[in-house]
Amino acid sequence: MTRSELIAELVAANPHLRAPDVELIVGTVFDEISEALTRGERVELRGFGAFTIKRRDARTGRNPRTGEAVPVDEKAVPFFKAGKELRERVNRTSIKARAKASA
Repeated sequence: MTRSELIAELVAANPHLRAPDVELIVGTVFDEISEALTRGERVELRGFGAFTIKRRDARTGRNPRTGEAVPVDEKAVPFFKAGKELRERVNRTSIKARAKASA
């Protein structure tokens, strides 16, 4: 699902909200999560999951074309860990979908 698809679904599910307002809400939520991660904070959405930053140490990589050794700098990467409720919902849904497909 893309950002615009998410906004369209939220507008359809909430006819009392205008599309520009929903777009602003979605953008604000994503921006706040990004800003918190930039500050090194953890963002936890109960029942959904947690966003954190993981540090990757500097290392020596390889250029796949030439095989030459290339230094790769240390970096921080965003990491998402799904919450228990989300994992359960996904597994419940995928089990039902597989059962329908095999029937």
